[in-house]
Amino acid sequence: MIGAIIGDIVGSRFEWDNHKSKNFKFLTLQCFATDDSIMSLAIAEAIMRCQHDFSKLGEAAVSSMQRLGRRYPAAGYGRHFMEWIYSENPAPYNSYGNGAAMRVGPCAYAASGFEEALQLSQKVTEVTHNHPEGIKGAEATTAAIWLARQGKSIPEIRNYIDQHYYPMDFTLDAIRPTYTFDVTCQGTVPQAIMAFLESNDFEDAVRNAISIGGDSDTVAAITGSIAQAYYGVPEEIREQALLFLDEPLLKILLDFEKIYHLGPNG
Repeated sequence: MIGAIIGDIVGSRFEWDNHKSKNFKFLTLQCFATDDSIMSLAIAEAIMRCQHDFSKLGEAAVSSMQRLGRRYPAAGYGRHFMEWIYSENPAPYNSYGNGAAMRVGPCAYAASGFEEALQLSQKVTEVTHNHPEGIKGAEATTAAIWLARQGKSIPEIRNYIDQHYYPMDFTLDAIRPTYTFDVTCQGTVPQAIMAFLESNDFEDAVRNAISIGGDSDTVAAITGSIAQAYYGVPEEIREQALLFLDEPLLKILLDFEKIYHLGPNG
């Protein structure tokens, strides 16, 4: 999960000012945690509240996302999601936005098996993003994280995504000149996964994600969540990123890492 948070923070200053190059300062004082980090931590909190019984994970996810969303109202939520956060009767709204994919990383760490990981991703996604493309984007991200955690190779992960979710028949160099801002899962998740597939370490993966432009914080959050599972996170980058989280958010992260036995580098 720290990988998604780092990707989000690094990408925060580029969301509305794309930087189509891998050459930039990684973490600066202009960076900040956005809704991608807040909602990833909300899902982590919901999972912990379930205490390994995930039969009511959907309800817990609604509660945690609304609680943290209201606590951090200026994090950059989309209009429909903001309305959902403050709704007295929150219901899914047939969204296929990329918010479905940026927040599911914790599901791949809490699950005891691959199928359960996919089920958990659906439970936390369908409470808002119940469009098939929204479910698909969340599931593809979860699958990539799970496979990376199991030590699958980059070609194996690519092949699985290609066969089950999206055709990975492009390169970052090919799409970089024309790729533009896109908040859909289908227009974000394949590109974020490719940023990981073309990488050689954690930082390189995030730099790849930023370099194509688009919805930079969310693309980088999705890429970072997969890259963490595959490479781990350098301690220096982790320590810098933690400075962008306030005490309540940091506590959620550290509690989750402790419960699910994640090392300090993810």
